[in-house]
Amino acid sequence: MHGMSRSSAPSQRQLRVGELIRRTLSEVLARGDVHDPELNRMSITVGEVRTSPDLKVATAFILPLGGRGAEDALEALRRNKGELRRMVSKKLTLKFSPELRFALDQTFDQMDETRRLLAQDDVARDLADPEADGA
Repeated sequence: MHGMSRSSAPSQRQLRVGELIRRTLSEVLARGDVHDPELNRMSITVGEVRTSPDLKVATAFILPLGGRGAEDALEALRRNKGELRRMVSKKLTLKFSPELRFALDQTFDQMDETRRLLAQDDVARDLADPEADGA
């Protein structure tokens, strides 16, 4: 039963298609190709796109510049998902165009929290001197 593993790790094909969709969405948003002035005013980063195993659903994890206006950005993307889907499908050579979904990218929040932790005096001291025993 080779290739029938039930692992939750994405396949190479899922990763490849996800990255193609991410790049295409990023380009479309950067160029302001969508006919929505509100969306075109926003600067949105597409951090990652994850696809379902059958490639029928693609979830784009986004973050507006500065992290503010996240709900407005999600709403604008969802409002234009039909047009975005058509633009993405033009670039991809898949049998069918995946349904686009949008979610907030939480990894930036996690990186901020990690930076905050690393900046704490006791953590910084321990990192600088691994032999320190806290005495």
